[in-house]
Amino acid sequence: MKVTGVDFKGRDIISIKEFSKKELLHVLAVAAQMERRPDPHLLEGKILAALFFEPSTRTKMSFEAAMYRLGGEVIGFASEKVTSVSKGESLHDSIRILGGYSDVVVMRHPTEGAARVGAEATDVPVINGGDGANQHPTQTFLDLYTIKKAKGRLDKLKVGFMGDLKYGRTVHSLAQALSHFKVEMVFIAPPSLQMPPGILEELNAKGVKFKTIQDLKKGLAGLDVLYNTRIQKERFPDEYEYQKVKGIYTLSEKLIPLFKKDLKILHPLPRVNELSPALDGTSHAVYFEQAKNGVPVRMALLALVLGAVK
Repeated sequence: MKVTGVDFKGRDIISIKEFSKKELLHVLAVAAQMERRPDPHLLEGKILAALFFEPSTRTKMSFEAAMYRLGGEVIGFASEKVTSVSKGESLHDSIRILGGYSDVVVMRHPTEGAARVGAEATDVPVINGGDGANQHPTQTFLDLYTIKKAKGRLDKLKVGFMGDLKYGRTVHSLAQALSHFKVEMVFIAPPSLQMPPGILEELNAKGVKFKTIQDLKKGLAGLDVLYNTRIQKERFPDEYEYQKVKGIYTLSEKLIPLFKKDLKILHPLPRVNELSPALDGTSHAVYFEQAKNGVPVRMALLALVLGAVK
């Protein structure tokens, strides 16, 4: 493992749980600087290895855009089928080899804990772009950035989480990050897709106020932020379990009368049928801006772990 103190240089970004409130806010501040005045020469001569063993659009491309905007270069792949993994090479060996070709690695993998294995295999910083249903820390940084921009603060908010809270790595990471702030959380999901007990126990131990609820209309009451997620078919152990909950919630324009006037809706995307396009043009929708925010946030993270900024 690399540096784990306040200094970001050479640091792995594996789990949001490894960051203090001070560090979270520092990343957001650097991201704001990147959004205002990006330096197109900041990472000249640096190479990012983008290793995606699982499909990705926003995470992969925003990391690539971030690296290019700062003057760096990108190598990598978008499917393990085109790598030696398909020949039986271990994940450890793959990352050790590819880490030797680059200055920083971002990886996505369907197996929980894979990013940690990758970090142990190489001496260059490893950034977790999502490992199974476990963590997605860089998504959390951009979610926090979006909430702060949209609401002007991260404290004194009532935040709802809706949909697949069991398998949704984005909601796991975001709930853990928001536990550093004075927030109330509402988890809206059927019992089979509720937030994992381990995370609820963490929140309880930190004194975070939260409640679990099934009724969407009741769950919307008083929310400042609603984080909507799709039901992730690819995470379910079998088709039957997925069919039981598919389409259980749909956030549509019909529910607008139940929204607070300044409610902001986030969604990590892609969406299926849980979020109506009719909401896209309303003042509540910030999910496309949220996706766009991935570039300055990932610019900040790359610059920090490569020591180009402090």
